[in-house]
Amino acid sequence: MLSQFCIRRPIFASVMSILIVLAGLVCVRVLPLSQYPDISPPSVSISTSYEGADAQTLARTIAAPIEDQLSGVEGLQYYTTSIRSNGDVRISCTFEVGIDPNDAMLEINNRVRTAERRLPETVRQNGVTVRKRSEETLLMMALTSPDGSMNPTQMADYATLNIVDDLKRIPGVGDVSIFGNVQGAMRIWLNPDKMAQLGVTVKDVEDAVEIQNEQYAAGRIGAAPTLPDQQLFYTITTEGQLLTEEEFGNITIRSDGPNGIIRMKDIARVEVGKRSYDSYNLLNSSPAITVAVYLQTGANAMSTTELVKERVAELAQHYPKGRITHTITDDTTIFVSASLNEVGKTLFEAGILVLLVVYLFLQSWRATLIPMIAVPVSLIGTMVGLWLFDFSLNTLTLFAMTLAIGIVVDDAIVVLENVERIMVVEKVSARTAAKRAMKEVAGALVAIVLVLSAVFVPVAFLGGMAGELYRQFAVTITISVAISGFVALTLTPALCAILLKPREKEPAKFFQRFNLGLGRFTKLFQRCVGLALHHRVASGVILLVVGLACWQMVQITPTSFVPREDQGVVRFSLSLPEGASQTRTEKVADELQKKMGQIEGVESVLTLTGFDTVANDVRQNAATFVLKLKLWDERKNTANDVVKILTKMADDLTEGRATASTPAPIRGLGSSGGFSGYLQSRESDDPLQLQEVADNFIEELSRSSMLTGVRHTAMAESPMLAIDVDESKALAMGVPIADIYDTLAAFMGSTYINDFTRNGKINRVIMQADAKYRMKPDDLGRSWVRNNDGKMIPMSTLVSWKRTSGAETMQRMNGYLSARFMGEAVAGVSSGEAIAEVERIGEEVLPEGYAIGWVGQAFQEKRLGASASTAFIFGIIVVFLILAAQYERWSLPIAVVLAVPFAALGALLATYCRGLSNDIYFQIGLLVLVGLSAKNAILIVEFAAQKLEQGKSVFDAALEAASLRLRPILMTSLAFVLGVVPLALATGPGAAARQSMGTGVLGGMLVATFIAIIFVPVYFTWFVSKNPVHRDDDDEDETASPFLSHPEKSDENGQTKK
Repeated sequence: MLSQFCIRRPIFASVMSILIVLAGLVCVRVLPLSQYPDISPPSVSISTSYEGADAQTLARTIAAPIEDQLSGVEGLQYYTTSIRSNGDVRISCTFEVGIDPNDAMLEINNRVRTAERRLPETVRQNGVTVRKRSEETLLMMALTSPDGSMNPTQMADYATLNIVDDLKRIPGVGDVSIFGNVQGAMRIWLNPDKMAQLGVTVKDVEDAVEIQNEQYAAGRIGAAPTLPDQQLFYTITTEGQLLTEEEFGNITIRSDGPNGIIRMKDIARVEVGKRSYDSYNLLNSSPAITVAVYLQTGANAMSTTELVKERVAELAQHYPKGRITHTITDDTTIFVSASLNEVGKTLFEAGILVLLVVYLFLQSWRATLIPMIAVPVSLIGTMVGLWLFDFSLNTLTLFAMTLAIGIVVDDAIVVLENVERIMVVEKVSARTAAKRAMKEVAGALVAIVLVLSAVFVPVAFLGGMAGELYRQFAVTITISVAISGFVALTLTPALCAILLKPREKEPAKFFQRFNLGLGRFTKLFQRCVGLALHHRVASGVILLVVGLACWQMVQITPTSFVPREDQGVVRFSLSLPEGASQTRTEKVADELQKKMGQIEGVESVLTLTGFDTVANDVRQNAATFVLKLKLWDERKNTANDVVKILTKMADDLTEGRATASTPAPIRGLGSSGGFSGYLQSRESDDPLQLQEVADNFIEELSRSSMLTGVRHTAMAESPMLAIDVDESKALAMGVPIADIYDTLAAFMGSTYINDFTRNGKINRVIMQADAKYRMKPDDLGRSWVRNNDGKMIPMSTLVSWKRTSGAETMQRMNGYLSARFMGEAVAGVSSGEAIAEVERIGEEVLPEGYAIGWVGQAFQEKRLGASASTAFIFGIIVVFLILAAQYERWSLPIAVVLAVPFAALGALLATYCRGLSNDIYFQIGLLVLVGLSAKNAILIVEFAAQKLEQGKSVFDAALEAASLRLRPILMTSLAFVLGVVPLALATGPGAAARQSMGTGVLGGMLVATFIAIIFVPVYFTWFVSKNPVHRDDDDEDETASPFLSHPEKSDENGQTKK
């Protein structure tokens, strides 16, 4: 037997453990850090633009052809389409967790290329981009100019030239984009009055730029094949693309005007401006641009952020001194790092508390040293398993190791306590006691390791996001338990044989008092067990009541996916009435920004005017504020306190509506916490009708006392002008219809002509009417077009207009016109209850043809319920089967399994009383309790079976086993309970997750320790009294299971004891 060998060869046992520790120390250096395992669903984004087109045109000509190709893509959960007012179309495809992001991107890319043939020529010219990136930013960095010498356009150009491409090359970065004033462009601001006077049309300007701003190849002189006497070789160069404003201003439009030549500067103002004027940024009132870094799907956030910060620090050394600087405004990894540090502290605190409990019970530093050596060996050895399974050190694996401290120490205590008991009772040496003890407990140890491993192994095969979360925790605990079992069978007995000495002197007075109290408690416990054994029917009724109470508690305990955390960032989204100009939005945003800067705990405020991060849209009437809070120990206000202050600010707002929110607990599951979904119009394509239904739906949701911050993004009543082109008249006058629309698009929208090179980067050349010629509806008729005879025709004779309203932006989900809605549960209400409330109201008020489609966290939470119950049921079934195989009985394992409802009830009561939710952390903790409550029961059932075999009655065997095993059960359970106290009482970043897991496990373990073990002996008598096992009934070859019936004990001389 391995244990006997290690007792004889203690150095061999030590070497095995040292090797495990060394391997673990090597692995811990290379393990990546992250908040969660890679559980965010892979996402692929498709983006393109059609400048000047309205939302309906974008939906019909771009979105629909691409969406038609997306149906049937393997692993695609859902896709959402955002049609923006600036002509951008973005389709975000979300896949199942576990799908390879590269395969997903390749498949989507192939589908998009198929659809590309059906897209407008302008869109094909702009290109359709397919990227595998998360829609959530990893890091946001604001660039400002301290001395004011650089304007935002210059800063954007500097970033594009010196920062963006560098960051894109970093491994793990999916994309880098600039918010605010994106890259520069050569802007040709047309003057329609001068153009009409000189007889120039939009087409003339476009043709002139295309011809004269082009790189032409003119060949070479003297290129082979050459004449025999050719001596020289020349490459011919041409002027090529234009570079400066002056060169563009000197472009020749026509050479037959009154002055001979008409140049661009005669009919337009030319300047290097911005590609887009839709938005601008402020950082604490200073003009800024924002560089947003996106994580590549599947990459590690912590390591990528570190690399980005290192590279930015290197680049900052080359900034023009005093002219430009950067501030990191939203770094998701600050919270992750602080949270992981807190879990590390909790791990250390748990270790200290476990040490104290062990010392209290063992009352000897020599004895205490043994489990304290076993624990680090198991925990450090676990790192090897994490490395082999390609896991990271994240919240879940660290939680698993915190709980594992209490579990791992159990194995060592079971061995140690039994060795000490035999040394005292039988007055033998430590070596002899160790050998005898291992014969008694080896079977129980193997059973405990198998049961604890078996509880977790099945859940490692669950699919989806919940499965991935369970898997990380389950595999970590299984590895640590397996190593712990190995150490308990090898190193622990060897250490017992070397370190333990017979106790010759009385323990200290404190320990004497403790022993006296423990003796009294044991007698009280014996009386309780005896009472339960005498009233077995009453015990059965109690079990029934506990089972019913568990069921009732499951019904009333609120559910959620993961708890909300204070991540040190708050977002505030502002929306003014539809049609409000950018100037109006700027004014309101500036006032709000000043107020936000005065809130206690706020470090910086980044204002993104013209950008709505909630609806993921660019609109002139929208603004988003990103408030970065000070570090947790430097402020009194929590993120929720700041949200309340901002909500009060939003309520006082008269110019528009606004909402405050915190980021989603798991990055990649939406832009804010709470729930998010789409109201799908399945039978109609009318945005106005959808808005009416959405308004009614949101109004009903707002009346619910369980919901807050409910809003939707449907906007179908933006002020619009409907153009009516008199096509018959145009054709009669010889004006091409296409020229009319091209002229309108160029003047009122903008037309991208071609490119020019500036600072080594390719920028666009864009023409548009100068600001003062496109401010009023009458300006629509201000331009002129040329007919087939060369005559200039005023646009006012061909075009009429009327005021109307319509959708400026549109949302779609899975191909249906949709309105995105979002909201949060009020304090004290879980996200699960909020989702159920939304669905209930939806069933009552939504007309036929409308449905709710969940996305992000809500989508995953809806799928989680089944996973949790499956995991729990699987755990219990596997425990039962392992024990049935172990005891060679179908009935006896039921006695062990019946301890589980007590633990479950304790966990549910503790969680409910603290106002916490039944979330994924609680459910993982519940799984731990299945194994631990079964472990306590195994210790009693194992010894009761041994006493029964020695000829004692069922009643006496059960009573004696309960009394005998009380001390090790109390010691191991209290060690575990105190190990999770730091989790349950956690504070600081990431505390909500630690509290959720710690509270449930703490409550469950207390009930399992002090109440369940009173009834386990009763359940034992139920299932063995009809078929008692006696050794005499076993023939020579067919001994009972070694784990149920204890084989003959051998003394040190090898003689068999009868």
